[in-house]
Amino acid sequence: MASKLNLLAFDLGASNGRAIVGQYDGERLNLIEVHKFPNGPQTIHGHMYWNILDLFAQIKTGVIKACAAVDGRIDSMAIDTWGVDYGLLDANDTLLSNPYHYRDKRTDGLLDEIFAAIGSDMIYDATGIQFMQINTLVQLYADRRWRPWVLDNARTLLFIPDLLNFFLTGQKYNEYTISSTSQLLNATTLSWVERIFTALDLPIGLMQSLVFPGAVIGTVTEQIKAETGIGWDIPVIAVGSHDTASAVAAVPLVSSEDSVYISSGTWSLLGMELEKPVINEHSRRENFTNEGGVGKTIRFLKNISGLWLIQECRRIWQRDGLTLSWDQISKAAEAAPLKALINPDDPRFLNPDNMPEAIVAYCRETGQDVPANYGEIARCVYESLAVSYEKTIAKLEAMLGRRIETIHMVGGGIQAEILCQFTANTTRRTVVTGPIEATAMGNMLGQLLAKGEINSLEEGRELIRRSVELKTYLPQ
Repeated sequence: MASKLNLLAFDLGASNGRAIVGQYDGERLNLIEVHKFPNGPQTIHGHMYWNILDLFAQIKTGVIKACAAVDGRIDSMAIDTWGVDYGLLDANDTLLSNPYHYRDKRTDGLLDEIFAAIGSDMIYDATGIQFMQINTLVQLYADRRWRPWVLDNARTLLFIPDLLNFFLTGQKYNEYTISSTSQLLNATTLSWVERIFTALDLPIGLMQSLVFPGAVIGTVTEQIKAETGIGWDIPVIAVGSHDTASAVAAVPLVSSEDSVYISSGTWSLLGMELEKPVINEHSRRENFTNEGGVGKTIRFLKNISGLWLIQECRRIWQRDGLTLSWDQISKAAEAAPLKALINPDDPRFLNPDNMPEAIVAYCRETGQDVPANYGEIARCVYESLAVSYEKTIAKLEAMLGRRIETIHMVGGGIQAEILCQFTANTTRRTVVTGPIEATAMGNMLGQLLAKGEINSLEEGRELIRRSVELKTYLPQ
C-alpha cells in the first residue's frame, strides 16, 4: 500500500467543471480543489453546443495547477462528465463538429418517428433505458435526419469523457458506465444492439470497444507533457465516467436492500443499486432506467429534473436585476407559503426561455394558486421535487417488493438543506446526506481500484465513511 497518493479528478458538470486533488494516506481521502471553471451551452443560430476545446484547455490548466498545489507528483488522473452527449471523429481522427448539448431542440418530436421505425418495447427490452429525447439514440437519429453527411463521414463515436481522454492519451474506447446511458447498449450482454442501429440506419461501426472502471487507459501524450511542463507519465484511468456512476460509487450505503440514493444536482437521479437489471412490463411502464455502475452493478433509477429548475430561475432573476444568493433563496422559500406544486418532469421545463414564467404558467393552467414572488416560486420548486421523490420511491417499492427505510442524498444539491428537510418531511423517511463531493470521490475510488489500493466498492465506501462527516435529517 502506498504511503501517500495524489489522485487528480476532473468532474465536469453541465454548469461548471472542477479539478480536485484527492490526497490518500491509506486511511482517508483529503480533497483540495485546485481549479474551477464555468461550463454551459454555446448557442449558435438557435442550436446549442458544448465548447469542447475550451474544456480540454481547462483540463490542461487543471493539470498544471494540481502539480503546483501538491507536495509531490500527480500519481493518476481521471475524468467524469454528464451522459448521452458525444463527439464524432472522421477517418483521420479529426473532430467533425462541436458536440451538441443534450437540451438542443433538434430532437423535439423524434421519439415518435423512432417508435414507428422500431417498437419501443424492443428498445427497452434490450437496453433497459428510460425514454428521453436527450438520449444518444435520439441524438444520433437526429444526425441521420438533419445532417446525414456528418454520419456518412464519421468513423468513431466517443462520449464526452471518452473524447477528452482521447485528446489526452490518443486511445479510443467507450467506457461502460457512460455507454450505458446511450440507449444503444444491451443491459445484459453489454454489447451494442445491432438491431437498433440497422432499423434506424445508424452505423454501428462508430462504436468502440468497452473499457470498465478500474482500467488504465494509457498515459498522457508527449505533447501534453510538453504543454503542461510535467516531467513524468501520468496514468489516465477509466473510472465511472458518467458522473452519476461515480457519485453512486461514493454513496456510503450501509444496506443496499432498504436504501435509495439521490444524486442531487442539475438532475436528481433517484434509485437503488442492484446486481442485475430489472426489465419487465412494470419497469417499462414506469420508464425506469438500468444504467451501468462501478463494479458492473446496475443503477436502477429514475432521472428527475433536479436543481436545474431553481438554477434557471436564479439566472432569470439575476438577468432582471434581482441578485440573490442561494442562502437568500432558501430562506425566502422556507418563509413563503406553499401555493402550488408542479411536475418537475413536464417537457415545458426542459429548456424554457424563462423558467419562472413557465412555472407560473403551469400553476395557472392547472388551476392552482399562482406563486407571486421568488420565495413562493422557490418553495414550489423544492416541495415539488420532494413530492416527486416520494412518488418515485413508492414506485420502486412496488416494483421490487421492498420497504425503503433510508434515503442517502449526495452531491452539490445537499447544500440546499431546505430540500433535504422537505424530502424527509414528505417521504416520512430518514435522510442521510454526504458527501457533497460524491462524484469526485467516486472518481478517486476508481483510481484506487486501478492501483490496487482498494479491492472492492465496499472497501471504497468504508474509506468514504472515514473521510467525511454525514448529516441526518429526520421527518418533521
